[in-house]
Amino acid sequence: MGLNRRDFLKTLGVAGGTLVGADAFASTGKADGEAVEFKSILVDITRCEGCQGCEIACAEANGLPEPEDYPEVGVQRALTPERLTVINAYDTSKGEVYVKRSCMHCNQPACASACLTKAMYKTKEGPVIWRESKCMGCRYCMMSCPFDVPTFEWNDPNPKINKCQMCFESLAEGEWPACVEYCPNEALVFGTRRELLAEAHRRIAMEPEVYYNHVYGEDEAGGTGVLYLSPVPFEEVGFKTDLDKKPYPELTKGFLYSVSSIFVLWPAMLLGLHQANNGKDESAEIEQVSDEEVDNG
Repeated sequence: MGLNRRDFLKTLGVAGGTLVGADAFASTGKADGEAVEFKSILVDITRCEGCQGCEIACAEANGLPEPEDYPEVGVQRALTPERLTVINAYDTSKGEVYVKRSCMHCNQPACASACLTKAMYKTKEGPVIWRESKCMGCRYCMMSCPFDVPTFEWNDPNPKINKCQMCFESLAEGEWPACVEYCPNEALVFGTRRELLAEAHRRIAMEPEVYYNHVYGEDEAGGTGVLYLSPVPFEEVGFKTDLDKKPYPELTKGFLYSVSSIFVLWPAMLLGLHQANNGKDESAEIEQVSDEEVDNG
């Protein structure tokens, strides 16, 4: 594994293969003063061979350990603080299928709505990111996420919330998410959400015998930034298919009013402690992401 394996993946034609996608689905940011279209990733499960190239690239890009286990039918490999994307294998009506899972980067994320300090934040470009300097450790983002994505470093004395951030800093420099860049089979395509939805529906129309007639993420939880095509119904590959089509912030806003008083008072106390501890430093802190109103497009 390691660099040799990544070099091997590149040799398979990764760079050349993804450049085709670049021409067809390049991001289309608007001019200054206008809305910026959300960046998205289309995951075509029919093209995934479970090579774990995306996992390896993600680990290297984020300074995390490379995976030491492999996709295996019957074994659910979970997202963890040291694994921001994961591939699992499923035995389906069309044989063995591999599925990449990570943060869904919801259009209107419940995690960001539940966060009292804007530590979990929906950027105007689309990725949902976590900002350590603003986090007070309440973990409401974990409780509110309909996809059970954010993870917490329970055994770390200085714990963090970890999840895929769609390589947001790299996107700002015009690069692609690491997982997309190193997928040898073009199972991952990067572009604007509008373009990728059109491409997903085009593939379904062109090859109805190959694809199940649904784009997962088009409407689920109000729409997501990671979209999926599948050869089989999504319940066969472990997806939640009973999610509301309305944005989940509408549900999380009422959360604090539906539980006992401790859940109402505890966040306020944590927020006060957070502001007391960090107030003096925040004026000198250079924000990498502005707090401007997010266009939920």
